[in-house]
Amino acid sequence: MKDSYSAQHIQVLKGMEHVRKRPSMYIGTTGPDGLHHLAYEVVDNSIDETLAGYCSTISVVIEKGNVIRVEDNGRGIPVDNHPVEKVSALEVVMTKLHAGGKFDKSNYKVSGGLHGIGVSVVNALSEWCEVEVCRNNKTYYQRYQRGVPKKKVAVTGKSESSGTKTRFKADGDIFENINYSFETLSNRLRELAFLNKGVEISIYDERTEKKKAHKFKFDGGVRSFIEYINKNKKTIHKDPIYFEAVKDDVWVEIALQYNEGYNETLFSFANNINTREGGTHLIGFKSALTRTLNDAAKRLNLTKKLEENLSGDDVREGLSAVISVKIPEPQFEGQTKAKLGNSEVKGIVESTVNEKITAYFEENPFTEETRKNPLDFGFPITNTYMISVDLKNLYEVIDLPKSRIYKLPENGGECAVIYSETNGKINWRFTVKLKEYRFQPEEYNYLKEFFLNIITMQSKEPIVLKKL
Repeated sequence: MKDSYSAQHIQVLKGMEHVRKRPSMYIGTTGPDGLHHLAYEVVDNSIDETLAGYCSTISVVIEKGNVIRVEDNGRGIPVDNHPVEKVSALEVVMTKLHAGGKFDKSNYKVSGGLHGIGVSVVNALSEWCEVEVCRNNKTYYQRYQRGVPKKKVAVTGKSESSGTKTRFKADGDIFENINYSFETLSNRLRELAFLNKGVEISIYDERTEKKKAHKFKFDGGVRSFIEYINKNKKTIHKDPIYFEAVKDDVWVEIALQYNEGYNETLFSFANNINTREGGTHLIGFKSALTRTLNDAAKRLNLTKKLEENLSGDDVREGLSAVISVKIPEPQFEGQTKAKLGNSEVKGIVESTVNEKITAYFEENPFTEETRKNPLDFGFPITNTYMISVDLKNLYEVIDLPKSRIYKLPENGGECAVIYSETNGKINWRFTVKLKEYRFQPEEYNYLKEFFLNIITMQSKEPIVLKKL
């Protein structure tokens, strides 16, 4: 067979053609997550104006027909002619990949959309898009069809205010479904309001007769975020522990609070982007928290009878925390920015957590009263109790995914048996929390034997745990 492969088979996709041909390279997926990512990208531009100090209100509206409208009171996208492209800067921003004002730190010291492709990708993946800019006491307008401008930027009126309004409809030929979820968008906008204290973000759904709406504004920042996360949980200490710091132009804001549950709830953000896969800021927080709490426990003579230090799993049990960092030059893995890669951030977060948590202990002395009831101090003191097993009696067992919680009716406590699997190996972790009775630290050695009994016990028959 003759080889017909030649230069004519090599395709060159220019600009928006590549975005439309391979959308998943830019937004991750053409499913629901990718669809909502379009709205997030436009909102992120407004948030960048907030971070720069020019925007205080952002409005998101889901219009009939699943049209998204995002409006802010920022400075407005520049509209004067670009010196190189020879067209309006608005058209450059909306139609050229890697175009934006975020590469020059004189305009945006911190931003999430560093790659400069966010809003242009939204434009390319929309059936149509239109932008109205209020700037220089005038209103400017341009409309696009699948990323291509229909006309030049035109002045359409006068305006005493400033800001940008973007309307677009996702392309049904690209996305599996263009029906937006009001709840999904609301959750993200609520996050942004928590992460940017003072900014007012509203969302309206006009698709039904009974219109839905939310308005978010939180002056407490991530402290309010933690209170929201724990609103239906029984917390161990009343107020969240909150601190912020700026080191080497990296701004760190953290809030944390323990509850009586057994699972950890950690949220990490970099430049307002939800880094769902974590990164160096989350690694720094975890390592510093474990080390700092172990050091504090030693200083307070709480671990003299323990054979080993508290592990990371121990100190994060029942923990809710929000870690937010803002960085001049963020390094994300991929355009969807699921993981932070800046190596210097790990050390900055570690030192901040160590300093602030240590200061918290100094400002909240460990009194004799809290020594009798460690849970009142603010951090759960676990795995220091001895329990015996009586197989003749019954008690309540709650089966959860990857855990069993044993209720103790006699003293109102709980014993949790939690397991996880890593590389095919089962790891067990145990915690006992009692409300009315505290076992002495020297009884700790007996605890391991009790745990072994639970592991080896194949029967699902409930048992009673009782104090000696």
